[in-house]
Amino acid sequence: MFSESGPSIRPRYLALAIGTMSLLVGCAVGPDFKRPDAKAPNGYTPEQLDLQAAAGAEAKQSLTIGQKISGNWWQLFHSKQLNDVLDLALAGNQDLAAATATLAQAKDSVDQSAGALWPHVQMTGGVSRQQTNGASSGFDTVHQDFSLYSIGPNVSYTLDVFGLNRRQVEQSAALAEAQEYQLAAAYLTLCGNVVNQAIAIASTRQQIAIVNDIVADDDKNVKNVSELLSLGEATRTDVEQARSQLTADRATLPPLQQQLSVAKHALAILVGKAPAEWVAPDFDLAEFTLPAELPLSVPSELVRQRPDILSAEAQLHAASAAIGVATAQMYPQINLSASFQQQAVNPANLFTGAGSIWSVASQLTAPIFQGGTLAAQRRGAVDAFNAKAATYKQTVLTSFGQVADTLTAIENDAELLDRQRSAQDSAGTTRQLIQETYRGGGVTILQVLDSERQYAQARLGYTRAKAQRFTDSAQLFNAMGGGWWDWRSSEPAAAAKSASATITTP
Repeated sequence: MFSESGPSIRPRYLALAIGTMSLLVGCAVGPDFKRPDAKAPNGYTPEQLDLQAAAGAEAKQSLTIGQKISGNWWQLFHSKQLNDVLDLALAGNQDLAAATATLAQAKDSVDQSAGALWPHVQMTGGVSRQQTNGASSGFDTVHQDFSLYSIGPNVSYTLDVFGLNRRQVEQSAALAEAQEYQLAAAYLTLCGNVVNQAIAIASTRQQIAIVNDIVADDDKNVKNVSELLSLGEATRTDVEQARSQLTADRATLPPLQQQLSVAKHALAILVGKAPAEWVAPDFDLAEFTLPAELPLSVPSELVRQRPDILSAEAQLHAASAAIGVATAQMYPQINLSASFQQQAVNPANLFTGAGSIWSVASQLTAPIFQGGTLAAQRRGAVDAFNAKAATYKQTVLTSFGQVADTLTAIENDAELLDRQRSAQDSAGTTRQLIQETYRGGGVTILQVLDSERQYAQARLGYTRAKAQRFTDSAQLFNAMGGGWWDWRSSEPAAAAKSASATITTP
């Protein structure tokens, strides 16, 4: 579906259209499109990033400048379940199917526009009932009725002297190219969303497991305090406080369960299924491997590989061609036509040569006064081009900002995870010591409950930080272009593989 040489290669149908136009004689008025210069800064952030320094004892990551991104970048997470879900999503996602059909429609529009570059030939035939009146021509004849049969070809052709038709083909081809990059963007969005939902499922499941462990500990505390109450070593207030903590921790489960259901339902929709038809796998954070190397394209390369930037560039090209169309409409047009017909009052006499009739004509049409319509139309096309130029520049800036945000997020993720791990270890040690002290009567139940709450928050924070590191790593792959140029889901073998993929569900 995409060119095999990389994102810098134009679609083949655009090359064919340009090649066809070059065979015609004449100039094309209006500006010739020039690809915007890839002016980009030397880096994405003002400071130098150091991912390894912030990683602590956790898995380290490093940035690899200039490394190419695979179209199946999610396989670096080494999760078979994730790979299988992506195969299903690429085969069944309806947004991707809609973008594919829209691209096909855009290519058909190019063919439709290119038809104006060639002569149009039609075959006409008919029969009519006529009546002659000789008296109207000065003859002393009576009215005579007869049937007239005719058949023959008509040929018409518009000389594209000023490039009106060629600019229209150029505009259609550029719009089709923009749609191709929008399809690539849909591919990136789909892959990113599937990975994000899979990580969300894994993270939420682990948080639910942690809360269940906390609830189990709370239940033990209630029983222990109740036993101490019976022995006269605790008060009724201590028991109620333990029960209150148990109730509060149980209340955190429904929101997490709802979050898990939403993520599973979202993933089913991405796969192209209703939530009742397909159940997402129970992903586990432990089965994901954090990519050790993260690809980083230099800014000048990013401009030539992100599909949103390339789509904006193609739309700018289409706007440039629209100026040529509006300009050409201000010039004369020359139409040529020819016809050859056979006419006879008896069908048997057709094609005998006696009834041959032919005609050749040319027509010049030149705008003289249109009330300023054509001039305003051209000014509007220029204004539209300027708007697209600003949109292109803003798209580039937004892309640089997205990459910068993701890079700093990955750096901060590593530091956050390191601190969350330390907080979890410290809270766990404190909890154990306070529990032992409480059994000896050295602290109150409030201190025990407070230590358990801090330990619970530390465990949940560590899980969220770990999941966020996976999510931001995936985001960087997408921000770099996601290797869409390697995508081959439209090929029969890939499509068959996707269609036959299965998922083991509970």
